[in-house]
Amino acid sequence: MAHNLSDLTQQLLEAAKKAGADAADALAVDGTSISIDVRNGKLEQAERSDGVEIGLRVLLGQRSATISASDVRPETMAMMAERAVAMAQEAPDDPYIGLADADQIIKELDVEALELFDASAEPAPADLEQDAIRAEAAALAVDGITQIDGCSAGYGSSNVHLAASNGFSGGYKRSSRSISCIAIAGTGTEMERDYDGDSRIFQSDLRTPEEIGQTAAKRTLERMNPRRPKTGAYPVLYDERISSSLIGHLLSAVNGGAIARGSSWLLDAMGTQVLPDGIDLLEDPHAPRKMASRPFDAEGLATQKRAIVKDGMLQGWTLDLATGRKLGMESTANATRGTSSAPSPSPWNIEMTQGDKTRDDLIRDMGTGLLVTSMIGATINPNTGDYSRGAAGYWVENGELAYPVSGVTIAGSLPAMLKTLIPANDARPWLSRVVPSLLVEGMTLAGE
Repeated sequence: MAHNLSDLTQQLLEAAKKAGADAADALAVDGTSISIDVRNGKLEQAERSDGVEIGLRVLLGQRSATISASDVRPETMAMMAERAVAMAQEAPDDPYIGLADADQIIKELDVEALELFDASAEPAPADLEQDAIRAEAAALAVDGITQIDGCSAGYGSSNVHLAASNGFSGGYKRSSRSISCIAIAGTGTEMERDYDGDSRIFQSDLRTPEEIGQTAAKRTLERMNPRRPKTGAYPVLYDERISSSLIGHLLSAVNGGAIARGSSWLLDAMGTQVLPDGIDLLEDPHAPRKMASRPFDAEGLATQKRAIVKDGMLQGWTLDLATGRKLGMESTANATRGTSSAPSPSPWNIEMTQGDKTRDDLIRDMGTGLLVTSMIGATINPNTGDYSRGAAGYWVENGELAYPVSGVTIAGSLPAMLKTLIPANDARPWLSRVVPSLLVEGMTLAGE
């Protein structure tokens, strides 16, 4: 059953007003999700979910409460509002919460330009099953692959609408298609695994199941018979598959929540150098066909392009209204929320300046060191930026890949690592985080 989400959010706001709320905002999400898993050429699991979720945040002075439900009957919404007001009465005061002023909210929406929704027909479960079977067959056809841990195909669509008592009301649709495959080689304690996958908004942009299966198999075979290099200080090259995690640590450190709490190793870094000269870190929430694009944030503010880092220098924090008020700054329109949570700041699409060398060029230049292709665990000191992670990948000797590596730990200082990194030119432009392979000199590696 289709729901008019604009009507639902207005009903929630009216219920909040009747319950005694001073102000409120309401979020409604109507979505479909299909997930198909196959094993040995046969369907292993099929899941489909269809439903609507609604969330209400009420404000009583400087106190607030958020409540959610999946029942859209009028009596349920009235009960939600009453409970939320009762919860807010018991909540502590927060001097920084509050809706946007009327002159802050977005005035014009151009959702179509973002291309967030593929209007082509929803794929049949049988078609998704065939995609997964084709990926599995392609992986198994590669000599040396002993089994498949799982191949999956999925589809999702959602309709989102947000409304608030300050007059804001807006929404948009999203869609997604995905295929993934995990291949295994070897037996017993000598087994290795790796994966490949793709997720896009438009079906027509999705890579073929055969390419995904073959790539998963190739990556798995390359990991066979790993060794551990000697402990020491070496250059480390973060492969493009995982390099965005390194930039993710920087993004976490400039998040307004961390800055407002005083728990960030970049707390006093505004206007100082955090990346090498000539490197920008740009945010573009209006990039077409990207998962993190959106016309407005979770508080109804117009999203906008901005530079987080320009020519290596830190330009600003990632803020929602509350963190902005706490820091005496304007929101950067980065509020995000779910139906059961209050707004909090989060970055949208991120793109880092690429270098003029290929990944192979950087491998040749590094001489002896580690190419990291996967990571496990993380120990990051939020106040100092001290960094330690488990890693696997390939040892490089004399500028060439020598043998696979696993079971090592790499460590360093994030401030120093980020200031000296060297980017390659291999970032995938369709991702929501466009970050190339990154070479970091002089990291500590704990091996044998």
